[in-house]
Amino acid sequence: MSRLYTQDIASAGGQAAQLFGVIKAAVGKVPNAYAGVGSNSPVALEAVLNLDSALRKSSLKGRQVEAIKLAVSEVAGCDYCLAAHTLMAKAAGLSADAVRSLRRAEASGDAQLDALTTFVHTLVTTQGTVPATTVDAVRAAGFSDAQIVDTLLAVAAITFTNLFNRVNDTVLDFPAAD
Repeated sequence: MSRLYTQDIASAGGQAAQLFGVIKAAVGKVPNAYAGVGSNSPVALEAVLNLDSALRKSSLKGRQVEAIKLAVSEVAGCDYCLAAHTLMAKAAGLSADAVRSLRRAEASGDAQLDALTTFVHTLVTTQGTVPATTVDAVRAAGFSDAQIVDTLLAVAAITFTNLFNRVNDTVLDFPAAD
């Protein structure tokens, strides 16, 4: 059971109701994570949605964004985000084996995605300045500086959701990741 207040979606009012309506129209339901965030802070939910909207317009492809979100969620230990983004990664064309490998920054059979998740893994598991060799390696895999910056945006977006779900212990409404 969730730890933070979550209102019934049908009884929401104001900005939360508006945002829940947009989400429901787009995906057919309001996922539990969004319901929890929006019930407590419609401003935070709006920010999350705006970040995701910006990522769809970014220099990264959908499968790259999903690989980033999987790698960060694995390090954070966020079961909810692993479940949600495993589903989304598969919808973006990644196999179940590739998803498992990308989560762990292991070889997936796609050298470019592997380089991206290795970069992300290093970024989120270390402190201080990221080594120049790490940045050079992701560039050598074909990523531009714009894509590196957009990667940081994806990391920031999923980090908030990971943190929320870890505090809230959000109930899964997606199949659990294996």
